[in-house]
Amino acid sequence: MSSGQQITFDYKLAPPSPFVLSLPKAELHLHLEGSVEPATLVELRQRHGIPGANLAEVERLYKYHDFNGFLMAFKAVTEHLRAPEDWELITYRLMQRLRSENVLHAEVYVSVGVCHWQGKDFDAIFEALERGRARGERDFGVSLMWIFDATRHFGPERAQQVAETAVRYRDRNVVAFGIGGDERRAGPELFRDTFAYAHEQGLHLVAHAGETTGPESIWGAMNLKAERIGHGLTAWYDRELMAELVQRQIPVEISITSNLRTSCCRTLQEHPLRMYFDTGIMVTLNSDDPGIFGTSLGREYQLAQDAFGFSDEQLREIARNSFEASFLPAEKKLAFLNQVDAASGIE
Repeated sequence: MSSGQQITFDYKLAPPSPFVLSLPKAELHLHLEGSVEPATLVELRQRHGIPGANLAEVERLYKYHDFNGFLMAFKAVTEHLRAPEDWELITYRLMQRLRSENVLHAEVYVSVGVCHWQGKDFDAIFEALERGRARGERDFGVSLMWIFDATRHFGPERAQQVAETAVRYRDRNVVAFGIGGDERRAGPELFRDTFAYAHEQGLHLVAHAGETTGPESIWGAMNLKAERIGHGLTAWYDRELMAELVQRQIPVEISITSNLRTSCCRTLQEHPLRMYFDTGIMVTLNSDDPGIFGTSLGREYQLAQDAFGFSDEQLREIARNSFEASFLPAEKKLAFLNQVDAASGIE
């Protein structure tokens, strides 16, 4: 799956090189709750008097063997978020880490569907999210916008509730509505009305698709007018779909470590990143749930270079894609793209 190139790289996450660190980047597939690192989870356990407030216990929570195990770990992390201040804390810390690797812009998923399902006061949570975002922007200069995420296996009625919440806050840095969760339990066709509603209300649309199911899920997401595809691992099974992705330049958000840790890809050799790039698909690199997966965006760029032979120039192209595929206004995209070119020595 590497356009004829034989990959013989043992999977490990190397620290990002000086070039990767200096490269201005955007991250488009990043879950806030999945960004919580073990040390912060220990702090939250201490704050709320939760047993097992030590690193060894928390690191056990972050060990799993498949996609279902990952979903359970993600759910466990959300159960540690009990007061609005917790969301402010994890937002601020995320932005601090983004800045440390020269990630200048991020579009961050918030699991609004999980908040609703857990009966939390999302209005209070959102105010805390915005406080964290504003502080992070002031202190670190990072641009951040929100994507409200519905958990698809909770069903279409709960997804509609998330979409309505997104519409309520669309003038406060909420840029898109999307669906995540278990594709195998809820196909995209169930959410046709909700996506149409969100689109009519002026929100951008995204969808996880082709992560744990076949190319039909990606077709389904495109039929919902999803503007970006999260993961899209199985597109290569369908030549017509590949051609459509290339022709329409629909961005595919790739998260290498995520796909390996959840066993959606068994080995690096099976990962389609290099094939997609060489075929002409507009790929971006992302960390997905960096706290749970033990990665970062810089490490994903470094892994792409070490495992798949991406040159510095090709990594620059992927960095440009990340801004081009963002939901930023055109003038802000251009300003960021100019920074990418300046860092690249391009006149």
